[in-house]
Amino acid sequence: MKAAVLVFPGSNCDRDLQTAFEAVGVDVTMVWHKESELPEGIDIVGIPGGFSYGDYLRCGAIAANSPICTSLKRHVERGGYAIGVCNGFQILTETRILPGALLRNAGLKYICKHVPLTVTTTDSIFTQGYEAGASISVPIAHHDGNYQADAELQALLKGEDRIAFTYGDNPNGSAADIAGVLSDNRRVLGMMPHPERAADEAHGGSDGAAVFTGIVSALVAA
Repeated sequence: MKAAVLVFPGSNCDRDLQTAFEAVGVDVTMVWHKESELPEGIDIVGIPGGFSYGDYLRCGAIAANSPICTSLKRHVERGGYAIGVCNGFQILTETRILPGALLRNAGLKYICKHVPLTVTTTDSIFTQGYEAGASISVPIAHHDGNYQADAELQALLKGEDRIAFTYGDNPNGSAADIAGVLSDNRRVLGMMPHPERAADEAHGGSDGAAVFTGIVSALVAA
C-alpha cells in the first residue's frame, strides 16, 4: 500500500504523518508542493498539519492553490482516498474538497492539549477501527480550528452520517462540536485533532492509531 504525504513551506507535522503511516506498513512518498502530479499507484494522500505558507491570507488558502493540490483534487474526484489533519483539514475546506470553514478559535488563543473526542460514525475506513460512541483522547494544536457550517450544512452532515468525530468538551467553538467530517463518498476525512500524534504509547497515548490501522485493513482487503 502506498501513501503520498504533501509537504508545503511551513508544514511541521509531515514527518509525524509519515511515521504513523510507516508504523502500519505503508510505503510513503513525500511530495513537495511544487510538484504537479502525485506519484503513480498512490492509494491515499495525507495532508499534514503545520502553517502552510505562514498562514498568510487564510490558513490553507495559498496551499489550496499550489500545483500539487490540482493533482490532489483529481485524485479525489476519481475516488481516491485522502486524510487532512489540522492545517490539512483547512486546506481541504479551502479546496472545497470538504464543506465548511475553519475560523479563529472562539477564545482567540492558540490551544495545544489532549482533548476528548467521541467517535460519531464507524462507517468509513478512517473510523471503522473504533466502536460507535467511543470516547478517545487525541491532541489538538491550532489557532484556527473553529469549524463552522450553517444550519443547512449541519443538517446535511448529520443526516448523511458524515460527522466523523465530535469534541467531548468543545475547545474552540466549533459548530455542533464537530471535530472531523467526511466527504460525500466517505473517502476523504478532515479533522483538526492529530491522530498521528496519538499513534504510539511512547507519545502519551495511542487512541489515534486505529485511524491508520483502519485505513490499511480496508485498503488491503479492497
